Amino acid sequence: MIIVTGATGKLGTQIVDQLLTVVPPAELGVSVRDPGKAADLAARGVRVRAGDFTDPASLAAVFEGADQALIISASIPGFDAAVAANRAAVDAAREAGARRILYTSHQGASPESEFGPMRVHAATEDYLAETGVPFTALRNGFYVSTLGFYLTPALESGTLALPEDGPVSWTAHPDLAAAAAAALTSEGLLDGVTAPLTAPATADFAEVASILSEVTGRPVTRVVLGDEEWKAASGLPPHFADFTLGMFRAARRGEFAATGPTLEKVIGRAPLPARTFVEHFAGNVR
Repeated sequence: MIIVTGATGKLGTQIVDQLLTVVPPAELGVSVRDPGKAADLAARGVRVRAGDFTDPASLAAVFEGADQALIISASIPGFDAAVAANRAAVDAAREAGARRILYTSHQGASPESEFGPMRVHAATEDYLAETGVPFTALRNGFYVSTLGFYLTPALESGTLALPEDGPVSWTAHPDLAAAAAAALTSEGLLDGVTAPLTAPATADFAEVASILSEVTGRPVTRVVLGDEEWKAASGLPPHFADFTLGMFRAARRGEFAATGPTLEKVIGRAPLPARTFVEHFAGNVR
């Protein structure tokens, strides 16, 4: 049986949908915090069980009968709490007898990263390597949907006013979901820590502003704010502003600039470029 955690999240939903095109529902189990949100999957014959990475006792039933387990990284604030949650899931999958554990890591995973989640990914990868169970760390590109947080204000104001950034290999959920599904259903595909699973090109926010200007016919200007200036203007709680600044600081160091052909080879098509996402987003807003 294949077990997928976080099956009602944005990535998890798409992975499960992809799997159900090639795997019988009875051979698929999912873990969700609220089983009611997966009622449609249960109706199709998928095994649905409640699981919470912060409640390790709940995970034994989740991974029962697992042959392969795909652990979608926990979205939990704080390094120690997030790593402990991911470890709990890894432990439960191993104890259930999973012969292979897959984990949604990130192409920027590093213990030295400026962005907190990258340090969590690096620590989880290290833990996976210590388990003795064959594993795959899917080094996914940065979700292109993240751009959506910044595009609406830019379209409204004509200004993309953000901290200094750098090139990012923005990558779409459907492409990453297809890669995960392929890894789960193709023996020997993407073993160990993968090469970057990314779109073929990078874009920074200056390029995003240029695309917005071109698509809308209205000028959108990229304005670089100092970190503290942006924090003061963001309206975000201080802890969340600091978290977000970590992303920009990491980008300006080139932590998300890696690209490669692996994703295209695995899914058999060209991954969606950031430009297509921006064009589509702008078209929907207009």
